[in-house]
Amino acid sequence: MSDYLPIFPLKLVAFPGERLNLHIFEPRYKQLVHDIKEQGGRFGIGIYLDRLMSFGTEVQLLEISHTYEDGRMDIKTIGRRVFDLITFDNPAHGKLYAAGKVHYRVNDPRVPKSVYAEYLLYLRELFRLMDQNLEVKSLEVDSFTFSHKIGLKIEEEYELLQLDGEADRLRYLIAYLTRVIPVLRDIEQAKKKIKMNGHFKNLDPLNF
Repeated sequence: MSDYLPIFPLKLVAFPGERLNLHIFEPRYKQLVHDIKEQGGRFGIGIYLDRLMSFGTEVQLLEISHTYEDGRMDIKTIGRRVFDLITFDNPAHGKLYAAGKVHYRVNDPRVPKSVYAEYLLYLRELFRLMDQNLEVKSLEVDSFTFSHKIGLKIEEEYELLQLDGEADRLRYLIAYLTRVIPVLRDIEQAKKKIKMNGHFKNLDPLNF
């Protein structure tokens, strides 16, 4: 399915289902918000790394939570669908902001129970090691739910966004967590050793 969307390039990855709050201050994006408010409230977050990337996320305007006297706005949005950016018009005809033709990706939500269970196991262990009191509930967590909170680089977040299947995304995250968790465990052990410095120790005598 194709569409023509206003495009807001940002140096971040917006995931489907993610709530994203934005402060709007540039004239072109003030115009964008006013336009989409009257036309369904949808626009695209174009991901800018070293350049504008070919994947992005459609987001939905939920509300304009505050409008300042000078026209700046605080808005609340939610991520909807991943798209391929087919064309990019900067600016769009008769507008200050950019727009482009997009093709929406088809997500495959199927995932083996064993893969999902393995992901939750590693995720809970990561949060334990990070002393993060985040509740991980089965069936309420998908591959995007905590992906901004586990230390992925923006390039890795972009790689995750490109995967069309939930099973593939979870396997990607499992591979990442199996690299990171041993490092955090080593740090945890080092912290325990450091805490022992300066304490009196009972040591067993050695028999030579």
